[in-house]
Amino acid sequence: MTAEPAVTMTFHPRPQAGEAKPWAFPAPERGVLPSGLTVLRCHRPGQQVVAVEIVLTAPLDAEPEGLDGVATIMARALSEGTDKHSAEEFAAELERCGATLDAHADHPGVRVSLEVPASRLPKALALLAEALRAPAFADSEIDRLVRNRLDEIPHELANPQRRAAKELYRQLFPASLRMSRPRQGTEETVARIDAAAVRAFYEAHVRPATATAVVVGDYTGLDLDAVLADTLGTWTGGTAEPVPVPPVTSDDTGRVVIVDRPGAVQTQLLIGRTGPDRHDRVWAAQVLGTYCLGGTLTSRLDKVLREEKGYTYGVRAFGQVLRSTAPDGPGGATGASMLAISGSVDTPNTGPALADLWQVLRTLAEGGLTDAERDVAVQNLVGVAPLKFETAASVAGTLADQVEQQLPDDYQAQLYARLAETGTVEATSAVVSAFPADRLVTVLVGDAAQIEEPVRALGIGEVTVVSN
Repeated sequence: MTAEPAVTMTFHPRPQAGEAKPWAFPAPERGVLPSGLTVLRCHRPGQQVVAVEIVLTAPLDAEPEGLDGVATIMARALSEGTDKHSAEEFAAELERCGATLDAHADHPGVRVSLEVPASRLPKALALLAEALRAPAFADSEIDRLVRNRLDEIPHELANPQRRAAKELYRQLFPASLRMSRPRQGTEETVARIDAAAVRAFYEAHVRPATATAVVVGDYTGLDLDAVLADTLGTWTGGTAEPVPVPPVTSDDTGRVVIVDRPGAVQTQLLIGRTGPDRHDRVWAAQVLGTYCLGGTLTSRLDKVLREEKGYTYGVRAFGQVLRSTAPDGPGGATGASMLAISGSVDTPNTGPALADLWQVLRTLAEGGLTDAERDVAVQNLVGVAPLKFETAASVAGTLADQVEQQLPDDYQAQLYARLAETGTVEATSAVVSAFPADRLVTVLVGDAAQIEEPVRALGIGEVTVVSN
């Protein structure tokens, strides 16, 4: 019997890693259209899906008294018909372009976001300009949007994370401050909104002279100046005085508020206070220290509460800008950020989990971060940047954030440089100042009958129980 011939395989050479190329956050070009619209453009070769962000200076503080949520309804209504297209026709035209158009309102203002293939950019920008220039705000569409929003509110209140956030804002900020109330309004205020109120808000605050357009993507072969002139350049309007916004004040007296949900098998934790915004020199160190505390699976909070004790699937610490203004702007520095720790634990272990969490904070204050923790955080935060900003949308969103927060165009690039230069001692000082164990407002959404007494025994502040 003859032996079968041996089978041989030819392997392709293993690919070798190339030399790392230097990377920096893209620098935009800045210009102004005759209408007064500021334009930031960033050419990104290869990014065939172009992202456009429109930043409208229509802050929630500008909403009329008793009409909280009108900015949200207006933002949603921008794509619900114009003077040339009905709502259905406008949606069909967007679909023909392969484009998506979204809008939302937040404390700094209204953002309109467009994504479209580069080949269809002129048509999509024309539709966007139409929505900004002449929205229909038809009674039937506004009524539908109001009903939709009213239907959303009970679902949001049923969500433990959303309910905890609503309570934390109510606890931290005075009732007179718009920030203390839900961004998208309450059932009472939304129910009052009609087409006349939406149009009045639009006419008072939406105009090119106080807006900025950010355009990011590959526009090779396009005369972008001509495209902008023929589209967004047709949107005209008068000037307007900046909307005055009050300084952000808050009460971070250490205390606990339990939102009672009888029978809940988990407790949602949200622990927070306010801190500086991105204009403060401490921001980079605070980002680094907060990442070490609770920014990833290897952070201190996760190591204790998740890996060692098994109380939770994960706990995160973060800083989120609420509103940011330049110190030398109108009214001076009036910005702030939310510094928070968020997660959920099983109901029986709510007390022990909080006790361990506070122990992590005290240990951090006493012993500080390690150089190894700092090094890992820098590698993760700075090293991931080229991937984080791989899409045009991520770059456009960050540039729009900088516009909203009155930051220089090179802020993000400088932030990465500062993160790399920040030392362990500086990061420790920043995170300890951000999360002092005796100055935190704790909101717990859970079964008060089971968790109230164990939480009281911790001595982390006065405990109050409120209904759901």
